[in-house]
Amino acid sequence: MAKVSSVERNLKRKRMAKSLASKRDALKAKIYDKKLSISERFALVAKLAALPRNSAKTRIRNRCELTGRPRGYYSKFKLCRNKVRELAGSGMIPGLVKSSW
Repeated sequence: MAKVSSVERNLKRKRMAKSLASKRDALKAKIYDKKLSISERFALVAKLAALPRNSAKTRIRNRCELTGRPRGYYSKFKLCRNKVRELAGSGMIPGLVKSSW
């Protein structure tokens, strides 16, 4: 089980990224607009930099929903490899079977 503080910090980042996503996207679209002058674009870059760092999507860490483990993450199941194997072996994940030949 991962530290509760790490999991909570990641959840806080997810909430912040979701709430400020539209604002960040709008600023980025204006920054990449070549019709604006360099000084205007630089001011927009400064505005973007003034937003909280944790509002960036890239700061979010994929973690297992059950254990909070950050490594060996399967995005299809939102679980770590250990739990995927455990749940698949017990038949808890529909359509997933352990292969044997």
